Amino acid sequence: MKQWTKEIVINAPIEHIWDLFDGSLEKMQSIMPQVVEHIPVKVTEEFVGSVYRQQYKEGKRIEEYDVETLIYVDEPNQKKLKIGFILANCFDITAFYELTKIDEMSTQFRYIATNKVLKWFLKPLLMFSSDKIVVSFLERVKHVAESTYKK
Repeated sequence: MKQWTKEIVINAPIEHIWDLFDGSLEKMQSIMPQVVEHIPVKVTEEFVGSVYRQQYKEGKRIEEYDVETLIYVDEPNQKKLKIGFILANCFDITAFYELTKIDEMSTQFRYIATNKVLKWFLKPLLMFSSDKIVVSFLERVKHVAESTYKK
């Protein structure tokens, strides 16, 4: 298993950033443009255990998988969302998003991604993977949140 942890400060209120993760498909696509569908399959009252069918476009291929909510915290000064899914029967992936309010106009964003290989022949591929995608995602969230916030 490989894990990446990165943090960044975003100059936008915590609620505005949270809405990108916990809002509409359109808002989710602004930070995750490859997600083409996000349909509820099972939604629980406390959100943990909820399942969404998601489609993800990679080049011309579209992968479909079920995303389960593993952690969900929505408090005024802290927001947490952890999801997990199996991609192409090859990778067990989790993504953990944590927002911590610094003040009214700035938020600490921490992202932890894990990737566990399910097929032995793919292990070398994971060994050589970098944090480039994780860093790019943090920068995209920062850019979208700061550019869409109306002061």
